[in-house]
Amino acid sequence: MTNSGESDEQRRARGLPPEPSVPGQRRDTPSPPTPVAVSFWLFVASGVVLVAGFGYTLLRKQELVDALVEINTDQSITREQIEAGATNLLWTLFVGAIVFAVLFGLFAWKAREGARSARTVLTVLAAVTLIFQMVLFNSLITLAAVFLAVVGTVLLWLPSVRQYFPKAGRSLR
Repeated sequence: MTNSGESDEQRRARGLPPEPSVPGQRRDTPSPPTPVAVSFWLFVASGVVLVAGFGYTLLRKQELVDALVEINTDQSITREQIEAGATNLLWTLFVGAIVFAVLFGLFAWKAREGARSARTVLTVLAAVTLIFQMVLFNSLITLAAVFLAVVGTVLLWLPSVRQYFPKAGRSLR
């Protein structure tokens, strides 16, 4: 029971997330269905792979710069400009990957607790990651991260877990 006298199950039946716990107070948390638990770990793995992929790309920056210098046909663009641009781009992508990994972890945790809105946010994040992969960045490592996120998203929308994410006003039964 929480401070308001309402259990987490009663709050979930009304379509609300569990009430935040008070530090030091133990809370009963319902165990999520297997697909939701698996989805949580897939999103965590996706974030780790995404960061590792962009970290690896950042470490191989010199190879990227050399390839860009080779294909450059505009003589007004110097090697230093290409190197600076590549460095900025790769650091931006790396920081973005860290942000996405944190968001994946946070919202996967909230979905694991039964928050319906977290499922929607994860769907949008996975879609953005997929679009980014298809349009801008094409790497096997990041493709693996996108695959994990898409599979995790599909698991959250299975009919068997629909009851775990009740709409407001609906009961869990």
